[in-house]
Amino acid sequence: MVDIQLDQTDRRILSVLQMDGRISNADLAERINLSASACHRRVQRLDSLGIIKNYVALLNNRLVGLPTTVFVEITLSGQTDEVLDAFEREVSQVPDVLECHLMAGEADYLLKVIAKDTDDFARIHRKYLARLPGVAQMHSSFSLRSVSNTTALPI
Repeated sequence: MVDIQLDQTDRRILSVLQMDGRISNADLAERINLSASACHRRVQRLDSLGIIKNYVALLNNRLVGLPTTVFVEITLSGQTDEVLDAFEREVSQVPDVLECHLMAGEADYLLKVIAKDTDDFARIHRKYLARLPGVAQMHSSFSLRSVSNTTALPI
């Protein structure tokens, strides 16, 4: 892992971009009190270093008809590289899985799954999750309401 030094100006740029990725370079430069050319060079540097991973549109899951979030804890039948690799390869192909995390603790993996409703989750479970390789046990928890949700890192 490379230790990249970020100064206060870099951090201000990243904070603004995390909240408004569509901001123009001129407006960004004005917000952080930097010339437009210096701001552009810094953003390009942050991009080239991989600190800025991507620019995306964040969608409102409810308004696009996917209001149900389910967290699925998965315990595998073993911990060999082959079992882990097979599971990770297959789960990354499931379109309804937004996130998959290898965990320390009781469960081996924690998935964040998005669905239309409970019937849709049942379909996802049958069609994809129950067929994942190496799965010994699954436990699903439905989110009743999102209390806090952000993609912005505390820079």
